[in-house]
Amino acid sequence: MSHQRSPETPEMLSYTISGFISRCPVQVYEAIVDHRQLSRHFATGGAQGRMSAGATVTWDFDDGSGPCTVEVLQAAHSRCLILEWSSPDAGEPAGSTTVEFAFEPANDFTRTKLTITESGWPPTTAGTRKALRECHRWTTMLTGLKAWLEHGVVLGRDLHR
Repeated sequence: MSHQRSPETPEMLSYTISGFISRCPVQVYEAIVDHRQLSRHFATGGAQGRMSAGATVTWDFDDGSGPCTVEVLQAAHSRCLILEWSSPDAGEPAGSTTVEFAFEPANDFTRTKLTITESGWPPTTAGTRKALRECHRWTTMLTGLKAWLEHGVVLGRDLHR
């Protein structure tokens, strides 16, 4: 099953980040779609529901922004995950964006290149600000995912709560 992202348009802003995680694509994929694992390294306020095609799940963050709803548009096991969501930006109008996770095996399936692309902001000052904020959020997620899968470490969270 192949995946396709909607074509880039000059009317919308997008960005792409990527990194390598020393685990196979199945383990990396599961650490994202399994709400129990996602709650450990990303949605630290709690994630509800396993991400599968057509599912609606919720994520909450420890930053006081409140829960957000995530629609799973596509889920191709250990290859691709496409979501639509309105990020939790307190005090700003909600706007949906599309997030694509691509899982590429490397080093005989012992590592995974995870690429995250988010798109859908208007090319305005406010849109640019939101895109940069979300780029930071996904970079933090990628870093936390790597620490969790490779070392069992949960970053930036009090483990004694």
